[in-house]
Amino acid sequence: MEIYLIILPDFIVKKTENEVYFIETKGQEDLDVPLKTERLKQWCKDINKAQSKIKYDFVFVDEEDLRKYNPKTFTQLIQNFRKYKDD
Repeated sequence: MEIYLIILPDFIVKKTENEVYFIETKGQEDLDVPLKTERLKQWCKDINKAQSKIKYDFVFVDEEDLRKYNPKTFTQLIQNFRKYKDD
């Protein structure tokens, strides 16, 4: 039996005509967050490999880092929030 993880991000940001970001926010990290985020990361890799018209990416925003970095722009958000991004 296969288990499918349905990912419904908190926000979807269309930064440009060919750049889309899924934003996941958490005040408190649940036990399933790493699994969901890894699935979203893999989905982005898969869709970007299958096509090149639109680049899909994600950002995980947790409350602790939000207070730490206090981003003023979306670019700052993308640059500073690297949790689950780096292998």
